[in-house]
Amino acid sequence: MEPRPPAWPLLCLLLLLCSPCCPGVGAQSYTDFKLLQPQGPVVVTTRETLTLNCTTSESGPVGPVKWLKGWGNGNETIYDQKGSFPPRVMRVVNGSSTDFTIRIRDVRIEDAGTYHCVKFRKGTFGDVLFQHGEGTEVLVHARPSEPAMSGPRRRAVPGQSVPFTCSTGGFFPRDIQLKWLKNGTPVRAEPPLIGPETPNSSYHASSTVQVTLRENDLRSELTCEVQHSTLAAPLTRTYALGRALRVPPSVSVAAAPPGAVEVNKTVNFTCRVQGFYPGAVTVTWLENGTEMNAGSAPQPTETSRGLFELRSTVTVQAGEEKNGSRFTCRVLHEDQEPISSTGTLRVAATAQWDPSDGSTGDSKNLIYVAVGVVCTVLALLVIAILYLIRTKQSKGKSSPSARLHEPEKSSGTTTTQESDPNNLTYADLNFAKEKKSIRRIIELSQQSEYACIQSNSSSSSSQQPTSSDNLTYADLDMVHLSKAPRRPPPRPEESSSEYASVQIQRQ
Repeated sequence: MEPRPPAWPLLCLLLLLCSPCCPGVGAQSYTDFKLLQPQGPVVVTTRETLTLNCTTSESGPVGPVKWLKGWGNGNETIYDQKGSFPPRVMRVVNGSSTDFTIRIRDVRIEDAGTYHCVKFRKGTFGDVLFQHGEGTEVLVHARPSEPAMSGPRRRAVPGQSVPFTCSTGGFFPRDIQLKWLKNGTPVRAEPPLIGPETPNSSYHASSTVQVTLRENDLRSELTCEVQHSTLAAPLTRTYALGRALRVPPSVSVAAAPPGAVEVNKTVNFTCRVQGFYPGAVTVTWLENGTEMNAGSAPQPTETSRGLFELRSTVTVQAGEEKNGSRFTCRVLHEDQEPISSTGTLRVAATAQWDPSDGSTGDSKNLIYVAVGVVCTVLALLVIAILYLIRTKQSKGKSSPSARLHEPEKSSGTTTTQESDPNNLTYADLNFAKEKKSIRRIIELSQQSEYACIQSNSSSSSSQQPTSSDNLTYADLDMVHLSKAPRRPPPRPEESSSEYASVQIQRQ
């Protein structure tokens, strides 16, 4: 039986083969190798560049250096010396065997975490962890985006409360402030809404405020102000309140000349549209409800208050057939319900007052004047009629006149009445046609006077009447006696006169 060869050479060969995977056995311990990762926590802002420092000594085992994000089963390789890394990552010193500092460009929120610089040793079945740094914590902050503002979907009239919203996003950390200012003065609003609540992700926030609009807000500004730790100065966004405001116009129609006009004269109806905003309006003229051609549309003009106004005029010929025609100015503003005003044409020949027509206010004055003139004429007629009646009554009751003719004394013989009519004494009395009885005349003693006619004797000695029968009386109602000169017998006068002839016989 042949003797066996010794087993120790085979054992030595096995040890040599196993030396790469058995540390400390047939290999160096690399006790002088050092890996330095000096950085502590690092704060970086999105879209910036992150630098991670790592250096090693040259005396180290064969194997690559890597940068890992996180530790344990959930780690992620950020840089590999073999050349496997994302395009945003690069070495600061290419080809260096001791400086493994890297840079990450365009940092994002998801880049936040803890980074480790690790030295690996090459093994039979792959790279084996040899040494690693203490890790560098990276905090990524994100600036909020430019704020966006929105107002109401439709314009609101003065006095109406409308909402305004301000929003921003993409910021980290969570803490943020949103403030509202109107013309630089703070406006109270509810705290902003912030979300979402997920780790290593950016946040967004929104705030809403209610503003009651006023007519003088046409040039006012509402400002949203955003404050965050990543900002050196607040971000602001301004909203012009005039964009949310609508001031409806006032519409009126006036005629020139006012009141009723003569036939075939021209009348200008002017529509005044005042105090509206914004300045876009549509003006339409209607004649008795039918649209008419008013020519080119006028352009509005802006006032010092920021409101607008315009005037639109149509010219109408005042024909008789147009008397009472109604001309309507209809204004459409911001797609709202139309606003209208109407004027009425009055022709002088047949003008009638329309109480609903505000443009014929002067016609009322003309009517009042006409009524006053008519009343004055009627009063004058009444006075004239009364005067005529009084005059007629005065003639009926006029005092009769007495004309007495006494014959001249004659030295001759007594003549008869027929021989000389001048020897007759007449009492010409103008009586009323109604004959009065002596009794009635006597009864009206307070209104009657008596004229006594007494004849004297032709003898040289004057004798007193011996008897009352020798007296002749004329009963005269309110008469004045006058002795008329000798004249022929009176002619018959108007039918309203009567004559009484009184003859006095001389003794």
